[in-house]
Amino acid sequence: MAAQRPPNLPFPNPNLRINPGRILLGVLVLLGVIGAFSSFYQVPASSVAVVQRFGQYLKTTEPGLNFKLPFGLDVATPVEIRRQLKLEFGYGTRGASNEFQYNQDFEDMANEKNMVTGDLNAAVVEWVVQFHISDARAYVFNFLEPQATLRDISEAVMREVIGDRSIDEVLTVGRQEIEVRALERLQTIAHNLNMGVYIDQIQLGNVNPPAEVKDSFDEVNRAQQEKESSINQANGEYNRVIPEARGKAEQSISQAEGYATKRVNEAEGDAARFTALLTEYQKAPEVTKKRIYLETLSEVLPTIPGKIIIDDRVPQFLPMMNLRQSPASKPVQPSLSPTR
Repeated sequence: MAAQRPPNLPFPNPNLRINPGRILLGVLVLLGVIGAFSSFYQVPASSVAVVQRFGQYLKTTEPGLNFKLPFGLDVATPVEIRRQLKLEFGYGTRGASNEFQYNQDFEDMANEKNMVTGDLNAAVVEWVVQFHISDARAYVFNFLEPQATLRDISEAVMREVIGDRSIDEVLTVGRQEIEVRALERLQTIAHNLNMGVYIDQIQLGNVNPPAEVKDSFDEVNRAQQEKESSINQANGEYNRVIPEARGKAEQSISQAEGYATKRVNEAEGDAARFTALLTEYQKAPEVTKKRIYLETLSEVLPTIPGKIIIDDRVPQFLPMMNLRQSPASKPVQPSLSPTR
């Protein structure tokens, strides 16, 4: 007995038939399109691409359009080796494109900047690590999350360096030395671990005591600055007064030595002149006395104002005085000195 067809069901369309050949052709076309799109990849100008085949390193390709095997046989991982990256600790810059640039958890961000110095004081330290990727292959293969690992290592290094110094060094004079020491230490660790990165610079940001004791620290710092200012002023005054006093002393000594030399030379010259005069006097006493007399008069007379010398045979000297005397001047007592 033939089975009866259930009621209310349409009869199958005799023209609708499944064509296996067409289905296979469509699948092949779809696979071809997917393969064509997955065979090419673009590498940005600031990056290179690390190509893996079945998970094993194959090659490193340069920027531009490159070819790889489709369907996931080859996997290209872009690595930005021509860009300087940075990690921020204790703070975060808004709009950062790197998810590892700062700690996304606010509580962890607050904890990573709280440190203890070597003299058991608390300090709040913010810093930034600037680096670039130097080896793309090592960066991709050696660590699962290289930037997260670098963050942890950087925090450990900074805590180590801060823990070796006093609070005064951390807050004031030791900042540059801390940066240099932390940079050297982090570069050494990154090189030994072959992380594929090179640390360019470490910069300290805001370094402060905890908020609870910040006012007290500020007062201490102001007192120290005033002390240093007073010392500098005293040193400046010392450097100004002492050299000036030494210069005046040397000047006085030089003047005294010059005066002594002058007096000695004058005395020696007077003695030599007297000796020469004595020698001439012994040779011709009369001539020498007359010469001495005339030389003495030639030196003395010009210093006496209103002096008139006349011959003792002149009968009247008043007319001659009227010629030499100005109307407003008083009469001068003449000196009767005989001439020879």
